[in-house]
Amino acid sequence: MTDMTAQERPPEPPRPVAEGPVAEPPAPDAGAPADRPASPADQSEAEPGRSAAPAGARGGGPGEAPDYELVRAGMNWYVLRVASNKEARVREALERKVKIEQLENRIGRILVPTQREKRLKGGTARLYQRKLYPGYVFIEMATESDGSIPEDVWFLIKETSGVGDFISSGGKPSPMRMQDVEKMLAATLAPDESPTLANLNFKKGDRVKVREGPFENFEGVVDEINTQKGTVRVIVTIFGRATPIEIEYWMVELI
Repeated sequence: MTDMTAQERPPEPPRPVAEGPVAEPPAPDAGAPADRPASPADQSEAEPGRSAAPAGARGGGPGEAPDYELVRAGMNWYVLRVASNKEARVREALERKVKIEQLENRIGRILVPTQREKRLKGGTARLYQRKLYPGYVFIEMATESDGSIPEDVWFLIKETSGVGDFISSGGKPSPMRMQDVEKMLAATLAPDESPTLANLNFKKGDRVKVREGPFENFEGVVDEINTQKGTVRVIVTIFGRATPIEIEYWMVELI
């Protein structure tokens, strides 16, 4: 099998464990732009690969085991680097090839974690699916006893358009640590919730400054955030009195 080139470490990696090389997954990209509008199918159908978890699966609390399968017997999770904005296409192509080649015993779930996000433009709100790890696809896979990828599996993956290399060490893919797997799956398998607002970097109680509109340059405290309407209520001081104003969330910034 052809050796793989070791990948450059993504930003903000977790600390490696002491035993054996492990993959350091990329940090979730909270500031990445929304990828695409969410279709009805995005909201009603689970992502491919979610079948291992029951509907409404969540990670357990501190000290509790999650109620979904972290990793299937004989497999580990690996991080595959792919071309930007081709994560979903790579996932779909790999899933199709695995089924055709009947390699389900070697390749399990293939995931591209996303989060629903609301963006406002011209007073109109639209839902988007934002990728949490742009440029990466997570693959559950069984390797040889020495940690290398079987030839047929490696060929299937490398011949897929948009695929780069695995995060690796010594020419072999590095398995993810279980705590990182749990975080990734918790984000991927979480039940649909109210979408977040894009670039919302403040919360109730924070001091903010109005940067646009009739109250420009006024300062105040966030009293309420309405994610459905995309508005925020701020308590400002007008003529010496505390006065609540309601404006669109993007019109204010943290002080």
